[in-house]
Amino acid sequence: MIGRLGIVAAALLLLASSFGTAGAHYAPAPRDGFSYVETIWLSNGTGNYTDYTESTAVNGSIDVTSVLPNGTDSAFYYYAVAYTNNQGADQHWSSTGPFTFSEVTFHYENGTDNQTGYTNPYVWFFINNSLPVGATLYLLNSPFTVVSTSENFYLDTGAGTWVKAVYVEGNGTYERNDDYGVFTATYNWKAYFDPSTGYIIGYVYTETDSDATGNGFTWVDTLLVSHTSYPLTTGSAPSSSSSGGTGSDWLVLAIVVVVIVVVIVVVAALAARARRRHPLPKHSPTGQVSYAPSASVPSPYAPSPPGPPPPPVHLTPSGQPAVQQIVIKETVKVNCRYCGQLIDSTVANCPFCGAPRT
Repeated sequence: MIGRLGIVAAALLLLASSFGTAGAHYAPAPRDGFSYVETIWLSNGTGNYTDYTESTAVNGSIDVTSVLPNGTDSAFYYYAVAYTNNQGADQHWSSTGPFTFSEVTFHYENGTDNQTGYTNPYVWFFINNSLPVGATLYLLNSPFTVVSTSENFYLDTGAGTWVKAVYVEGNGTYERNDDYGVFTATYNWKAYFDPSTGYIIGYVYTETDSDATGNGFTWVDTLLVSHTSYPLTTGSAPSSSSSGGTGSDWLVLAIVVVVIVVVIVVVAALAARARRRHPLPKHSPTGQVSYAPSASVPSPYAPSPPGPPPPPVHLTPSGQPAVQQIVIKETVKVNCRYCGQLIDSTVANCPFCGAPRT
């Protein structure tokens, strides 16, 4: 009897163990890391934003430095940013530092990679790679759904060309209220992760902002990994007859790749220049993205309102009387009849000898 109970107990333990590991995901290891290039474009302006454009180029990396048995992982981040707009603004800054995150809850624990404005955010660069299609998850504070666990993703950087990816997507609407103004913002965020490790491969974030008076713009943020410490899974280009839900993204990414090559060169050249430490949030709790500098730095991110007309030009300065014309008359001089000195012909007596002039 005891032996039979022991066999049943062992079977139950084995079954429980199998359920416990069914959802197991990749555990980060020391020296895991990746580099990425990111481009952000603001365009399609309307109203006050008509003809206004801006671009931001980011070159960054995240590296795992150590792991603990309780699932807390230490990491180190770095990024350099180059910002320009069509009104002549040109800013460059960088940020770097340590932080920790949980490979169990996927939350940041102690610090972040300079993410600001969030409440207990999830990491944006690492997910549970064992999630099935239809499962839900969060990046930062934005909800996502797993669309595919074997998506062919067009990367085409030093980390690979076509690679396999876990494809997740999030959509939402929120109110933007920042340096850009107050807008109703609608966003779509497609993100792609390595199916073997759960680390980020790339994403495309598209946001459309508008207000009731006709002002607005489009914001597109694209990120691709350029190097990984682990091999990515090789994928394949979809056939022209395939009808995947993300086929339109490949053309966008193909264009972006050309830009990214230029971005890498530009950011590398600018990395040695003086930099400011500005917050660089990826997305807000509701999907908002903001790369604006701190409040102490004048913001170049919205079109400057037209200034007052230049003052009229006056030849005579304001508040001063006009210059009077002065005419100097020439006086005829004659010799004194007594001492011979030259004296004015208008004086009555010689100023030298006192004798009368006439």
